[in-house]
Formats: sequence, structure tokens, C-alpha cells
Amino acid sequence: MYGSPRPVSDVMTRAAVAVGRDTPFKDIVVLMHQWRVSALPVVEGEGVVIGVVSEADLLPKEEFRDGDPDRFTQLRRLADLAKAGARTAAELMTSPAVTVGPGATLAHAARLMAGHGVKRLPVVDEAGLLRGIVSRADLLKGFLRDDGELVEEIRRDVVAPLFPGPAEPVRVEVSDGAVTLAGRVRDTSLVPVAARLARAVEGVVDVDWRTGDEEDRAAGGAAPTGGAARVPAAWTGADRDV
Repeated sequence: MYGSPRPVSDVMTRAAVAVGRDTPFKDIVVLMHQWRVSALPVVEGEGVVIGVVSEADLLPKEEFRDGDPDRFTQLRRLADLAKAGARTAAELMTSPAVTVGPGATLAHAARLMAGHGVKRLPVVDEAGLLRGIVSRADLLKGFLRDDGELVEEIRRDVVAPLFPGPAEPVRVEVSDGAVTLAGRVRDTSLVPVAARLARAVEGVVDVDWRTGDEEDRAAGGAAPTGGAARVPAAWTGADRDV
């Protein structure tokens, strides 16, 4: 379906490296270095994700290497001190893992990462089996889309359904991912709808609306006195003259 949000499965890395619960500390470090990743899912059985080991889980071993912390630190960071003495993935991992499904939207994955302060998410199916990994860099791939591609999608999936007619009442311009919708429309209640739908298109950085009056001024003409609606540049939902 045109205009549908892209799912995680579109951008995730499918060849995901993982470790078992008995994987030794040093092997975990070696794998992170070899694969240039900051975290690894921990799996058991047929590949069920039971946790994640990240660089943050490994660092306490180095942090507390040269001496015992004071009593205040001991009380405040009991979990980190336990990880400083850990030797296997099961002892190091954060569990349960924060995961995402392959059909989840990129926006949902981004919210999970932000909310939990993580850089990567294991992608699991309904049975909890590992299907891939999605990273912050993966979620930003949409912003690599060409401006011309964004123009075509917005014309097709936003402008055409909302503003049908023999002549295109709204022009679409895109520069470096920033969208400008320009034109005069009769039903101004559709302006925030169009802006919201355009902003939801993958790869769009921002959306601006240029009113009919602004178009006339830019062309050196006078503002119209009747007919088409006047749409405020900064839409509030209440400031409209139909």
C-alpha cells in the first residue's frame, strides 16, 4: 500500500551475530570487535532471545579493576559490581531484552531505543526467535531518499487524494528532505491533514505550507479578495477564513 510506514524488516540486518548464555567474557569482546557492534543478543535453544550484552555491561570489569570502590559506590552500584566479577554472557546480560517485531514501524523502533537508551534492538518473531538486528543507523536510512522520489510519493499519496481536480491545486517542492506545499485551497481543514501525512513520509525532514497570498506576493501580484480560501502560513486550526 502506497504511503504505509516502512517496517523494521525493510532496514534490519538479517545476518545477526549472537552469543549463548555460556559464552565467555573475552569471546564476547572479540565478537564485538570483529563485527564492529556495541551489543550482542544472547540466545538459547533454537534462537530465543533471552537478553542482550552491551559494551556498558562489559565496562565495569575495567572500571573497578584497580581497586575496591568506597562503601557509598558499593551500595549505589551493586549491579555494576556484580558484572565486574562476571565471566559469562548469562552473568553479564541485561534481561529481559528490549526487542521489536519485524512488522513494527521505524518510528516505533526509534521510540523504543530512545525510551530504553539503547543503540540496537534484536528483531524477533512471535515465538521470540532472533530474526535480525536493527540499529540507529538503520532507522536513519529513510533520510537517504532522493528528493525527486519524495516529491512523487507526496504528490501521489497526499496531494492527489486530498485535493483532486483537473488542475493540481497544490504544488510539491522538496529540497534536502524539506517539503514545501504551495497553493490555495478551498477546504482549509485539509491543510493540517496534508502536512501531517507529508511529514509521515519516510525521509521527510520538515513540512511547510505556502499560502495562496504568499504565492501572489512572491509573484508581485495582489492578494485575492474572494473565491479561494486564504490559508495562514502558521496553521493553528482556528485561524481560517473559508
